[in-house]
Amino acid sequence: MGKIIIGTLIILLVATAAGYTVLLNPSVQESVGFQLNKWYVQINTILRPPQRVAFSSSSSSESVAESNEEQNELQDETKVETSEEIENEEPEFAPIPQTFTIEGGTYYDQHFRWNYCGPSSLGTLLSYWNVERDRDEVAHAMRTNTKDKNINPYEMVDYVKEETGLDALMRVGGDLEVLKRLISAGYPVIVEKGPEFLDIHNKITWMGHYQVMTGYNDLEEYFIAQDPYVEPDFEQSYGVLIDEWRSFNYTYIVVYPPTEEQDVLELLGEDADKSQNYLNALEKAQQEFYQTTGVEQFFSIYNYGTNLVYLQDYAGAAKAYDTAFELYDALPEDLSTKPYRILWYQTGPFYAYYYTGRYQDVIDKATKNSIEMVRDDIPALEESWYWLGAAKISIGETEEGIEDLLTCLEYQRFYPPCIQALNEQGIYP
Repeated sequence: MGKIIIGTLIILLVATAAGYTVLLNPSVQESVGFQLNKWYVQINTILRPPQRVAFSSSSSSESVAESNEEQNELQDETKVETSEEIENEEPEFAPIPQTFTIEGGTYYDQHFRWNYCGPSSLGTLLSYWNVERDRDEVAHAMRTNTKDKNINPYEMVDYVKEETGLDALMRVGGDLEVLKRLISAGYPVIVEKGPEFLDIHNKITWMGHYQVMTGYNDLEEYFIAQDPYVEPDFEQSYGVLIDEWRSFNYTYIVVYPPTEEQDVLELLGEDADKSQNYLNALEKAQQEFYQTTGVEQFFSIYNYGTNLVYLQDYAGAAKAYDTAFELYDALPEDLSTKPYRILWYQTGPFYAYYYTGRYQDVIDKATKNSIEMVRDDIPALEESWYWLGAAKISIGETEEGIEDLLTCLEYQRFYPPCIQALNEQGIYP
């Protein structure tokens, strides 16, 4: 009898030790934590439907029609200017093959990781240049909180320049032809786009996403994409890519050895010049505004505002965003249609409203339409916390603003704008 009891105790001890060993394994913790958080978020989303939150700006009294009328005047002026430049400087490119694929590379998925399409895509792209960095190495270098809701294109460009010995650039207003020119010259391209995926809410929703383009086929009209969410060698149709890419102003990133910079710039044509690139993207957004309806029209006028921010026309950008948000509020209350996360990824409205003195709109957007949209109760959105703090300081709520800036650093310890803003208040974290 005693031997049976001792044997049973030994089995229990071994089982307990094995259980703790499994639970203490980081990959197991990541997987279990992912599933637990997924259930929590699903319940929270049901209780607080994000698609019902309005985006209207409190400081704007213009209707969509009034805003469109003023916007049309500005668009017409811009169209004449950019069209003349394009007509005078139309580049000529060498013919490219009808099909092309860049071979090699290591595919990294984003499964069982939080918001990992950026690190996974960048790790995949770097491998084509024989720089082996797995998704975790890239992620740990670019963010200091595992629940960071977004990695911006400029952060990826900075990582490449500072950590790999390669160079990189970002452009907007891209099209199918520039992607094919770059790919056929041997340069994989990261695109930022907005597909409708099954997300952690267990709902089909619009979200920001990166994928690496490594080939194309003009005969069947698809790109070959290394998509961290879907699969390697994913066949992405031209039409679907355009629809999804539009929601991120057709942003793309190219990585290359520093000695090949001139080659890459020549492939970009007039978009090699940053200012001209934004003017071209501005014209493209303007044209699409009149060619689209519904959520596509919302993205088009939002892109118009974003390009004006790049060009430092903050007043014009603010008007464009006002129109965009009124169009957003008129969309059906459909979680699969409304891009309610857009301020997590694209922060142009914060610039436009802040630099036109509309601080309350910055505060409203940063809280109601960004931070409070988070359903896992970990609002790791350093950009939103920064703009919230900066706007509060500008209206005299200094203590509250400083607290928001310190919260910003809890989610991204080295975020330069927050550090600088705190330094200006005599605080040196």
